[in-house]
Formats: sequence, structure tokens, C-alpha cells
Amino acid sequence: MMAAAQHIGAMEGLAARPVLHLSGAKLRLALEALIRAAEPIGGIERFAAAVKLKSDVLQDRLAGGKAAHIERDAFEDIVILMATVRRRIAGLIDAAGWARVRDAITVLLSDAHVPGTGDARVAAFVKTFPEDKTNRFVRDLASELLHGVYPEHYPLMHRWVWDTRTNTGVLREIWHDPATGDDVDHIVIDIPDGHETFLVLREELSQFLSDNGIFRDMLWYVDLLQAQIYGDYINAQGGAYLKTDFSAEADPLEHTRRILGLDRIAKRRGRGAIDGDALSLDAIKQLN
Repeated sequence: MMAAAQHIGAMEGLAARPVLHLSGAKLRLALEALIRAAEPIGGIERFAAAVKLKSDVLQDRLAGGKAAHIERDAFEDIVILMATVRRRIAGLIDAAGWARVRDAITVLLSDAHVPGTGDARVAAFVKTFPEDKTNRFVRDLASELLHGVYPEHYPLMHRWVWDTRTNTGVLREIWHDPATGDDVDHIVIDIPDGHETFLVLREELSQFLSDNGIFRDMLWYVDLLQAQIYGDYINAQGGAYLKTDFSAEADPLEHTRRILGLDRIAKRRGRGAIDGDALSLDAIKQLN
């Protein structure tokens, strides 16, 4: 297992840092909408605390070598927190076998804090399984695990954040093209969807949040902002995109919660999920 992890490090070279052109106006609108929508649930701080608790749960189950020994039922408990994974993972496990999936997760997370290994880790994890349309979600699974267990090293790297193959994601929704302005409907954004891009995006969004008076828990506020941006996109599309995972709702935070995997807690534990007077933080803690 260790040899495999070392091989991952040898596979990856230093990636060039991309230059991102982001729209300050679009970011301000998204942040204002997020703050406004979070007021009925106790404020944006409470929402950020819930996102952090999700990471705490993943670390509790998988960090420090625990991934090598986790059983399928314990893993499926935390998959409920992974929106783009939870509907598909059972088929992958049934086809590949739990032992193979667990070994792949163990290699993915082993020494994942080592700089410069992110892209190779994700690529190796994806190649462990058949690379077909059915298993495209495997990249999101790798991203969920790396971000959850090593949140400081790995920002959100999901396809909904940026997918260069389809030219879709959060990055497109906040892109400001120097030539066309904010009209990006007919351009191709030539930015790779590698680890370095997501790091730069997190840096840019962190700076934006800092400029707008947010200085604590930056990792989780960046996650919230990105989920809000993509949730707004889904709302604008009438919930058509990824409609098997997200359905149209009147609640302005519904898609934001679902994207971050915080919407199923109530159904799993009989408690409310980050809405109204529901005490969702306790519900998440019960997964430990």
C-alpha cells in the first residue's frame, strides 16, 4: 500500500498556476443572497459550522489510517453526506467489491498531505474502476474524500466546481471574460480542472470574502459561497441539471444544502436539516 502511495507522488510534476478572471459583481450578488437566505436558520455562521462538522465526521471515520479498516456499513453512513456520490456508490461497490473500493480509498488518502500529489491521486483512483459514463462520479468521490479528510490541502474539486470537459461549473458562473465581459455563454474557458486550479480559485474566493468582512473559518465559507453560486445556477435552470440529485424547491438554500450533502440528515436521523428551527448540527454529530 505504501509503495502505491509513493508511486503516486512520483507520477505528478509541478502544475502551472492558472490565471482566473472572476466577476466581482457576480460574487457580491452570490454572497448577499447567501447571507440573506441564511438569516432564518440562525445566520451564515451556523451554516458554516455545519459544513465543518461534515469534515469532522469524515476525518473521524477515515483519517489516520482508519480508511484501511472501515467496514462498508460505516462508510455508507458517511456517503449520505456526499450528494453527487450517494445515489451511485452502491452499484460501484457491488460491481467492484468492498475490499477493492476500500483499498482504493486507502491509497487515495495515504500521505495525501504530501504537496504536488493531488492530481495523480485522483487520476489513479479513477483508473481503479471502469472509466465509463456510469462511473464519472468517481472523480467526485475522490474529491469528497480528499477535501473532507484534508480540507486545508484540498479545496472542493468536484465536477460542479469546474469540469473542463463539459466547460461547466462554478468557475463558469463567476467568470469575467476580459474581451466579452460577463457574457460567457459562447466561449470556452481554457482552464484545466486540476488541483492547482482549485487551489487558486479558493485563494481568490478567500480574498474576496476577506475584502467583504469575513475573516474566520475561511475554508467553510468558501465552500458555502461556491455551493450558493451553483445552487443559483440550478435554480436558474429550473432544476433541470442533475435533476436526479436535485429537485426544484422554493427554499433559496435547498440546492445549496443538497450540493454540500447536508440535506439528507433529516431523512436519515429523523431530525431537521439546516432549516427553520431544526438543530441540524446535533443530527450531523450523531453520525459519529
